[in-house]
Amino acid sequence: MLLTDYEALASSPPNMPMKILLQFALCACLLQISLSVKYQEYILAPSSRTVFPRTINAVRGNVTDSDNILRKDTGTTRFAGADSSITLDFGLNVAGRISFSVDSVSRDQGNIPSVGLTYSESSLWISSQMSDGTGNGVNDVPFVFDIESPGMFTVPQEFLRGGFRYLTITLQTPGTVGITDVWLNFTAMPHFENMRAYTGYFHSDDELLNRIWYAGAYTNQLCTISPSEGDALVQGGIVPPGESAAPPGITFLNTTITKGTSAVVDGAKRDRLVWPGDFTVAFPAIAVSTYDLISIANGLDSLFAEQTPAGQLPYAGFPYPTPPGSFSFTYHMYSLMDVYNYYLWSGDLEYLKGKWDGWKKGAAWSLGTVDQTGLMNVTSSADWLRFYLGGHAIEANAILYATLQRGIQLAEAVNDHSVIEDYKNNMTVIKAAANARLWDASVGMFRDNDTSTLLPQDGNVWSILSGIFQNTSQALSIANYLENRWTAYGAVAVEAADAISPFITSLELEAHFSLNNSAAGLELLRRQWGFMLNDPRMTNSTFIEGYSANGTLHYPPYPNDARISYAHGWATGPTYTLTTYVAGIQLTGPAGKTWMIQPQPGNLTEVEGGLSTNLGKFSVAYTVSPNSFAMQFETPVGTSGSVMIPTFGKTVSYSIKHLNDNKVVGDEKKLVGEFFVEQDSLEGGSYQVEANYF
Repeated sequence: MLLTDYEALASSPPNMPMKILLQFALCACLLQISLSVKYQEYILAPSSRTVFPRTINAVRGNVTDSDNILRKDTGTTRFAGADSSITLDFGLNVAGRISFSVDSVSRDQGNIPSVGLTYSESSLWISSQMSDGTGNGVNDVPFVFDIESPGMFTVPQEFLRGGFRYLTITLQTPGTVGITDVWLNFTAMPHFENMRAYTGYFHSDDELLNRIWYAGAYTNQLCTISPSEGDALVQGGIVPPGESAAPPGITFLNTTITKGTSAVVDGAKRDRLVWPGDFTVAFPAIAVSTYDLISIANGLDSLFAEQTPAGQLPYAGFPYPTPPGSFSFTYHMYSLMDVYNYYLWSGDLEYLKGKWDGWKKGAAWSLGTVDQTGLMNVTSSADWLRFYLGGHAIEANAILYATLQRGIQLAEAVNDHSVIEDYKNNMTVIKAAANARLWDASVGMFRDNDTSTLLPQDGNVWSILSGIFQNTSQALSIANYLENRWTAYGAVAVEAADAISPFITSLELEAHFSLNNSAAGLELLRRQWGFMLNDPRMTNSTFIEGYSANGTLHYPPYPNDARISYAHGWATGPTYTLTTYVAGIQLTGPAGKTWMIQPQPGNLTEVEGGLSTNLGKFSVAYTVSPNSFAMQFETPVGTSGSVMIPTFGKTVSYSIKHLNDNKVVGDEKKLVGEFFVEQDSLEGGSYQVEANYF
């Protein structure tokens, strides 16, 4: 539960860990923010942990007065005879434990009636006989109650459901059962008293983009769980010590996966484990929406707790097998980059210092896999469910290049200069080797590895984000090739057959915006995430793990389509991208100690966005017309940064006024470059920007 006053912070022990102090400060801040959260009408998180279904999707068999089940104290919905069922629709994806009240029971020839519950995130898998799947082999069997007498019935803790929109209640036996009401105890984001107390917001003149931002934020809320409610993985053949395997079709959500009171996991339904690759997308989206850093820190701590003496970090958190049983070259490096993100958003230097020795060991392990070619040689295929990763893979080497970039910044932050020169030298070697061995000038893309003709999405996206390319024309060529490969449903990850991966495409979004191509970024965002949000087979509230290039809801790596997660944090990139690039709020120093305001409106005419860190509030609001641009922005006092005014390739006359003292800090007219004109050396505060174009 969040603290509700500042006294707890003031009275905290003097040696309390910094990450806990930061959480206390955030808790107090959240109380204030929750009183004035903007655009609450878009927030999907419930205002109460008691949630009721909204409508009836279907009625089958002998069910009378079905509407009564939706409204407490209005009467009874009566189920008579085997296979009588009703499917309830919560209107959006939810998570938790179902309860229902029975006011009457009639046995048939003395047999006790039984009621079964089945769940589905998608309308595709509504069934009275099974739930959608949490394992690859079979779908989940119903959870069954024997109804001996009237009373209240609640699903046991270990059988809570992590993600579902539809609940089907079925009388499985002869007899009669009268149910008066059904409700859900919403268990996601357990440490937040007010789940609607967002620290960030976004709004524009495009209603689809607005809905996408908030659906991404809500997806990550559903993927934030009590650490004691992790997946035991018994269906996958991995049985934690002291536990026995469950029968097929039953999943236990009773494994403690981290310390603390909350943890961010990959998916709400499954796997409900800490995955560092998923953090790469989910963490920034969480930071700009709810600033729930403690849930990320708990997950990072659990990963570093399993680091081997050699420096290897696990593919995923407990109870997933640790190295050498399962190891991913890329996810190992994602854990290192996640530490960088944590420091960037929190500014918690003590936390970084506590991880630094492990960080250096992890980086040293990765550098130890660089062979005589100058490139990392990948010997494990474990990755994000692409079909093959091995050899001198461009994806892994671009990620290594990006990891070393971040390592240099972290080394400077902790004042450890022992590794900086080594990291820089390795970056030089890796860049030269990647371009010499993997760049295919005939198509303007990087090949997957030096024995392949595959032109992967992931490796080429990371080549842009990391800067491993030698010149900007290469990056633009890659971006153009990727764009030309889009289908009507989004960007294709050819390295996983015909998959569309919202994980990799979240990174591709950022790649297009990083090249100042807002037109491509917004088109991809509307096309792929618009499909994921609006298609009637989806939850219309959260974002799916993956699907096929032709729009079928089949994710090529999985043999069981019903297993796909419809609330997956690695699909929430737009929440971060819209704040960082479209609204233009970019943190360049820890917790925003330094910043850059660089809006990319694309074809939007009105944009507003904001976020908060422990240093304070950052906000931007601007309007665009054919010949003018007007913006107000605010950053915390005590910080500093710059503003980049879009030029649209025209001559611009602009004025920047510091509203705290009405001082004009920038007033000039000149022909500028293709994208932006910069005004730097600004102190934190409130500013007004006016620009006219000629």
